[in-house]
Amino acid sequence: MKISIANNIKKYRALGIKLTPQRLAILEYLDGNKNHPSAENIYEAVRRKFPMMSFATVYKTLETLKQKGDLLELTIDPLRRRYDPSTKSHHHLICNTCKKIVDIEAELPVSIPDKAKEGFEVTGNHVEFYGICNECRSR
Repeated sequence: MKISIANNIKKYRALGIKLTPQRLAILEYLDGNKNHPSAENIYEAVRRKFPMMSFATVYKTLETLKQKGDLLELTIDPLRRRYDPSTKSHHHLICNTCKKIVDIEAELPVSIPDKAKEGFEVTGNHVEFYGICNECRSR
């Protein structure tokens, strides 16, 4: 469900993010987006509304959101960075063929034996599953 523009404006102002029409369009595109888009995907989608917008604007906005903790950068695709607007704890299922990424919002009990932790205090985890999606299997 999309959050209203007014709520987005309040949220991002509270984070100290300068809001331009271009940034608002980027934020609107990301709101509820489960496609894990790349910066290039976002740029192509938003520039339809703002043809004069630069790729740098998209990239800087993504970096700002990432620094503020409001966006996750996924490095699971070696060819390009992908972004996840869902910052709550979840896992991913990734198609080996088309690189489609699906959120898994289930608790997965994962533990590390104390001996293997090498003194680390574990504060979280992220599990990635790989396979072939239905679309790719049916081709």
